[in-house]
Amino acid sequence: MSTTRVPQEERTRVMRARLLEATVELLVERGFGGTSTTLVSERAGVSRGAQLHHFPTKNALVVAAVEHLTEVRGAELARAAEALPVGERRTRAVLQMLGDHFTSPVFTAALELWVAARTDAALLEAVAPLEQRVGREVHRLTVELLGADESLPGVRELVQGTLDLVRGLGLANTITDDARRRERILDQWAEVLDTALTWENA
Repeated sequence: MSTTRVPQEERTRVMRARLLEATVELLVERGFGGTSTTLVSERAGVSRGAQLHHFPTKNALVVAAVEHLTEVRGAELARAAEALPVGERRTRAVLQMLGDHFTSPVFTAALELWVAARTDAALLEAVAPLEQRVGREVHRLTVELLGADESLPGVRELVQGTLDLVRGLGLANTITDDARRRERILDQWAEVLDTALTWENA
């Protein structure tokens, strides 16, 4: 019995992963309105019946997809954090890492859900806790990587402002390639952070 169960579990895992990856691709390519469960099953090469068995509604599918990719991206962020330099270029490298995160496909897909959730109560109920959890984790990681002491006045707001800045730059990038302007802004903001955090810790 166990000899057949493991392959079946593996097939199920692979099928779910294909569905989730296809959903994210379609969210990025076509937006929330242009993503349907039929298109997802076709893109993933999975039967409609199998897709509906695991994800009975479009909302369930897109939320699971973004959660899946967020976990993958979280692991990537952790690996990127391990490779960050020490010394005077560290702050700029942290900002680059965050900038890459907020211009990635997972951010674009998540943005599609935010906009759709604004007028969809059921979707909002599913998306809000996920976004809160992701936000807390990215904030915690940013504090750790910058070596920021949030017990000092103004430091927490400085970290929050940093995340708002890179998120806004990511949003601008969804309309047009904003890489050159983003680089200049992050260069300047790294200097602001280094000065502010050095002063706060003095």
